[in-house]
Amino acid sequence: MDIPPTAQSAPGPASAGRPGADADAARKGGTMIGSDFETFLKMLTVQMQNQDPLNPMESTEFATQLAAFSTVEQQVRTNDLLSALGAQMGALSVSQLSGWVGMAARADMPVNFSGSPVTLTVKGDHLADSATLVVSDALGNEVQRLSVSTDRHEMEWAGVSASGAPLPAGTYSLTVESHLRGELISVDPVHVHARIVEARNEDGTPILVMDSGQEVESSDVVGLREPS
Repeated sequence: MDIPPTAQSAPGPASAGRPGADADAARKGGTMIGSDFETFLKMLTVQMQNQDPLNPMESTEFATQLAAFSTVEQQVRTNDLLSALGAQMGALSVSQLSGWVGMAARADMPVNFSGSPVTLTVKGDHLADSATLVVSDALGNEVQRLSVSTDRHEMEWAGVSASGAPLPAGTYSLTVESHLRGELISVDPVHVHARIVEARNEDGTPILVMDSGQEVESSDVVGLREPS
């Protein structure tokens, strides 16, 4: 049976039936398609109307296209939902942390020394027979070593050298080295005490600002109490 000429020249978009053009359009309009499923259905309908009747696309190909698009659409919606939930959780975290403002926090953080004594919580290894508080400046240079108890305890770090002269103002890192019979067996962090003056959300991460200027993530805080 002869096929009327008009059957192969039905009007339609210039890119209909051309995979390359369809791929370009999909890349450029991916976001729009992902948010509007009806757009894809209209495109699919036009593609069906303008296909070559001598070489029609099989129904399985249409089903594959539909399934692929449905998957992409679900991924886009899932990403949008996760982003919205992340923003809500971040806001909720800051709201919850607002009650921490004004509290004295104990956290794993450096000391921002300005001349005043700093309260520390120090703890050596329970197997050690001696422990040493090691102080390093911002460049990593060791500036002080002090013998401390291996038991967990609070202490005031005065920030003075062996001669009694105050150390320069700046940021210092403190650790505890534990020794057993003269051998180093562990290096542990020192917890610094400071008062929280601000809680904020930074790129989805709750950040706490201390009165001494340090900024730490809320997960770095290991203890809270009323300020003395």
